[in-house]
Amino acid sequence: MNISYNWLKDLIDTRLSVEETACELTRVGLAVEGVHPHGDDHVFDIDLTSNRPDCLSHLGVARELAVIRNSKLKNKNSETEGKPKAENQTLVNIEDADLCHRFTARILRNVKIGQSPQWLVDRLEAIGERAINNVADITNYVMHELGQPMHSFDLDKLTENRIVVRRAKNGETITTLDEVERKLDDRMLAICDAKKPVAVAGVMGGLASGITETTTNVLLEVAYFDRANIRATSRKLNLATEASYRFERGVDIENLIRASNRATELICELAGGEAAEFIDVYPTKFTPSEVESADISAATRRLTGLDVSTEDCNRILNALGIVVSDESAIRDPQSTIYLSPSWRHDIAIEEDLVEEVARHAGYEKIADELPPAFGAGEYQPTELRERRLRYCLAALGFDEALSYSFIDLRHDGPFQLVPHLVDGTLEEKFVTLRDSVIEGAVRMRPTILPGLLEAVRLNMNHQRRDIKLFEIGKVFAAVGGDGLPKEQKLLALALTGSELQEGRSMTGRPLDLYDAKGAIEAALGSAGIASVSCRASEATHLRLGQSAEILIGDQVLGYVGRLSEDVAARYKFRQAVFVAELDIATALAGPGDLIAYKPLAKFPGVARDVSFVVPRRVELGAILSEVSEVGIDLCRKASFVDVYEGKGLAENERSVTIRLEYRSDERTLTEEEVEPLHQMIVDQVTNKLGIVVRV
Repeated sequence: MNISYNWLKDLIDTRLSVEETACELTRVGLAVEGVHPHGDDHVFDIDLTSNRPDCLSHLGVARELAVIRNSKLKNKNSETEGKPKAENQTLVNIEDADLCHRFTARILRNVKIGQSPQWLVDRLEAIGERAINNVADITNYVMHELGQPMHSFDLDKLTENRIVVRRAKNGETITTLDEVERKLDDRMLAICDAKKPVAVAGVMGGLASGITETTTNVLLEVAYFDRANIRATSRKLNLATEASYRFERGVDIENLIRASNRATELICELAGGEAAEFIDVYPTKFTPSEVESADISAATRRLTGLDVSTEDCNRILNALGIVVSDESAIRDPQSTIYLSPSWRHDIAIEEDLVEEVARHAGYEKIADELPPAFGAGEYQPTELRERRLRYCLAALGFDEALSYSFIDLRHDGPFQLVPHLVDGTLEEKFVTLRDSVIEGAVRMRPTILPGLLEAVRLNMNHQRRDIKLFEIGKVFAAVGGDGLPKEQKLLALALTGSELQEGRSMTGRPLDLYDAKGAIEAALGSAGIASVSCRASEATHLRLGQSAEILIGDQVLGYVGRLSEDVAARYKFRQAVFVAELDIATALAGPGDLIAYKPLAKFPGVARDVSFVVPRRVELGAILSEVSEVGIDLCRKASFVDVYEGKGLAENERSVTIRLEYRSDERTLTEEEVEPLHQMIVDQVTNKLGIVVRV
């Protein structure tokens, strides 16, 4: 945006030099990227953000300077009559008020079209505009001065000398001022006469109704159009103009009469025109946005660290046109209600007010300081234990995965969620995004497994078959009450293929359910959670007979097992994939078990393997639990060795082998001492569980 220094001085009394003006404007957020001399003037090249259309004019920039210098703008209001007359009400008809919120039209008669005076040509050329004729130059001049685009029509070329503002009809065409024929459709707003379009509203006028040397009567249009519609029309026609640039971002709907008066005054002065009829059709009245603040000074201090008094805050805001509502004290004595001005479309919340105060109080005064943390980013009590858990899984050969927190709807059904995540009484159990980042991924994930299994599939597609992955992340579920979603941190892992041996190309034994179970136990054990157990259960996404609940004490926190055939088929897995998922936040919430270190045993132990023929319904955990129930101190450990199914066993039977280790801290045990103890344990297990020893 080009702004003339001399032009600014016409709007505000300022003693700032060119360099000082550039520095001050940059300081308040209107970045001056360069200053270019032009005759006896200097032009500022200002880089504006899209939310500041009010500064796309000399008036807007002068308003900012007035706040900086604590001064007032010069009164540039025209004295030209601007009130509508009753006999002119048929001059303008707005058919689509949703797209045209306000339209003013003024007729000027006996206008003499010619060249503009040199001062006007110089002003326009300084900011990069080409002089055309006095009327066109005046409309451009007022647009750059007040920020309001406008268009002048040759009144005598308008059928029935009137204006109709309506949606264009599909297939209608218009030749615009750039001499290009453009096809319109019913999504575009057109300014028409009684028969045809004479301008593309907010974008460009038509060639047929344009001002020429023979024009004597002018209709001056100053209007306010819907921003989204102008943007869409400009993109559809591939036609961007100075007018559309401003209308897209928003102009001042309350500034239309002032702009019309200013242009009329100049046309009468420079083109010999005579102001005649005027009409203002205003179907969609402006309503200022209300922004409530309990204490603007405290809010500024909280958000920026700047100590600005309430008096100074209000001075800055009032100078910018953001005033206190007259009803503020009546509606709520404990807070202040501010009204945004008609030229500021970006003032909507308290933080916007704080930004305005901070800009003029001085961004450079904001000190370097670490922001306070309220949960996010703080060091959590479980941080150290969670780190140990990660290190343990990495030592077991797992790689950590990071997947998206949003998934598509097809994952709602297949996976059984960890307990206590979803409230079964709620009609809507999941969190749905209104605007998804990835097409179709509208659900905040209630489980980590879909993303983790996608990573497994990606690896398999790259010919990697031996995979161990884990992920720690949050899942989400809808809850009632405050309306905020429930967040829970989970641990999930997936493994498939064979155990890889360091330094060997040949793979080892195939991974199985016990590798997944062992990884969970080892990881939780490294975090100080020793009371981990598994119990056979059914989960919708796991294969029957190869799935289990993960328990800490008596509390079920998740599931571990082999993927069911249905889920595996969804991902086109051709080999067994084992997964686990548990509520790690709850697991780490309690105190960790004290890890006690003991010296290595001095005396050798005696190991005895025993195989039991058991029905499939009998779990390994039940066997180990019965061994523990015997309570023999010299039996230090009972562990799983192997399972056998096949020849020599019934279809519903299997052989489970466990190893019992006996040791004394005082002496070396003999066979005579171990044998009766071992037999006692075997008898206890067989009698209690109704199973037999395999011979």
